[in-house]
Amino acid sequence: MEIKDLKPAEGSRKARKRLGRGPASGTGKTAGRGMNGQKSRAGGGKGAGFEGGQTPLARRLPKLPGFTNLNRVEYIPVNVKRLEEVFSAGDVVDGASLKAKGVIKHEDALVKVLGDGELTKALTVKVDKVSASAKSKIEAAGGKVEEPC
Repeated sequence: MEIKDLKPAEGSRKARKRLGRGPASGTGKTAGRGMNGQKSRAGGGKGAGFEGGQTPLARRLPKLPGFTNLNRVEYIPVNVKRLEEVFSAGDVVDGASLKAKGVIKHEDALVKVLGDGELTKALTVKVDKVSASAKSKIEAAGGKVEEPC
């Protein structure tokens, strides 16, 4: 057997329908498109998603999913256990010190201290927000939370 002898299996390939090739072909003259009308013409027919004049689904739905609150304020969460790891007793925790220790990327970012973990060092916390549980843990360790929290 040689490459020239290879051919597809019997019945696996079907010849395409040759339209408009004379009356004896069965698909001559109008080529299976019927008589006149929109669908008989080249490029005729309705577009994809056409719903008979009703506003299409693609235009009825909003462009993007969900709702974006324009007034949302995003805080970077920092847990009490992270402060325990990074700071020593008597340190001041603010944007600049958090940036210097590598806890946050930008010192002017809004930070909220959360209460996960334990704190044994007295720290002075001067960040944008502090949760109630974090505040109680900081004060129990002998530290203090200063405004604008």
